[in-house]
Amino acid sequence: MKLQVHTLPNGIRLVHHFVTSKVSHVGLFINAGTRDENEREHGIAHFIEHTIFKGTKKRNVFQVLNRLENIGADLNAYTSKEETCIYATFLNEYYDRTLELFQDVLFHSTFPEKELAKEKQVVMDEIRSYQDNPDDQIFDDFEDLVFAGHPLGKNILGTIKSLKQLTRNDLLEFIRRNYCPQEIVIISVGNIEFPRLVKFINKYFFQTPDREKSYPRVPFENYQVVIKAQNKKTYMVHCVVGCAGYAFSDERRIPLALLNNMLGGPILNSRLSLALRERNGLTYHNESNYTPYSDAGIISIYFGTDPVQYEKALEIVHQELAKLRNKKLTRIQLHTIQKQLIGQLAIAQESNLGQMLSIGKSFLLQNKFDPIETIISRINNTTAEELLEISNDVFRPDKLSMLTFTVK
Repeated sequence: MKLQVHTLPNGIRLVHHFVTSKVSHVGLFINAGTRDENEREHGIAHFIEHTIFKGTKKRNVFQVLNRLENIGADLNAYTSKEETCIYATFLNEYYDRTLELFQDVLFHSTFPEKELAKEKQVVMDEIRSYQDNPDDQIFDDFEDLVFAGHPLGKNILGTIKSLKQLTRNDLLEFIRRNYCPQEIVIISVGNIEFPRLVKFINKYFFQTPDREKSYPRVPFENYQVVIKAQNKKTYMVHCVVGCAGYAFSDERRIPLALLNNMLGGPILNSRLSLALRERNGLTYHNESNYTPYSDAGIISIYFGTDPVQYEKALEIVHQELAKLRNKKLTRIQLHTIQKQLIGQLAIAQESNLGQMLSIGKSFLLQNKFDPIETIISRINNTTAEELLEISNDVFRPDKLSMLTFTVK
């Protein structure tokens, strides 16, 4: 993958990957998310993502939405703990149109009071929907345990109480404080020559508000183990076991991702799936996840099961973790899990949209993007001894936190 990079004098970075396709993808990534909120602002980053399309100085909400939707394009956005992204998929001839709209909503959104009131109701419904799904909620609650007292622990949606008290001035202040040119990356994956793309970027993003990020992020330190159970109105017991993991910049990130994929990744023959579901019929859904952030990370192992099967399922989870700590992988086992992860990465590379989103996150975190060849090399150079060492660091019994939703 050949990436072309251009940095504007104001600090905005443009990264382009040329592909021969009729469809292009552009994402505008801002290094601002839930962890950048103060206590009073809980949920504001996500709420801005919802309301940034609700009108600008020259467009009302319908004109904003129709600008791309009427030419068959797909306009979307998301918020995470550390970034906000506005992105679009469109036919190649609409680069100019797309970038002009991005500039308009990013720097000229007006956040009309009437639209804010309506969208608060929408987000409240989103919060209630999430609360109706304990197998989703438990992951956010578990992060709150692991990152206790730290902004990384706050869920992205906020609460109904925190949402109600947000004002238009709060939104504008959060944007002023965080939406700074030096914290913005524009990623393009599409069929356009780089000089022409640079011309569009200069046209729309050369003149931007002069802002600097005024509050540095608080680093996460001092992870403490927590074991907690909560009663829920549910038919199943839901459980997450895990701990703090490695940051995105840690060279052990890829070996840990390799371990996580083998343990409970999106494969039918993961160790958890085989042990819990195929051999014992204890769970319908189980998984393991590893999420790296800029200065921290989290490992979460989930299963849901019938209350009478809970103790047995939990015992099996701990047995599988003990195997990772105590048994070095054989040469064949190591080769198999390496091929699995490499195959998954290669398939993911087939999606230009997926590439664009991956490049954007990587440039926000480390101002570069490792090509798949580099990642594959790191996977292939991972040894069984290294995986054993990491397992004994991450999956130590005295390091594991646990959250259980028990049946009321």
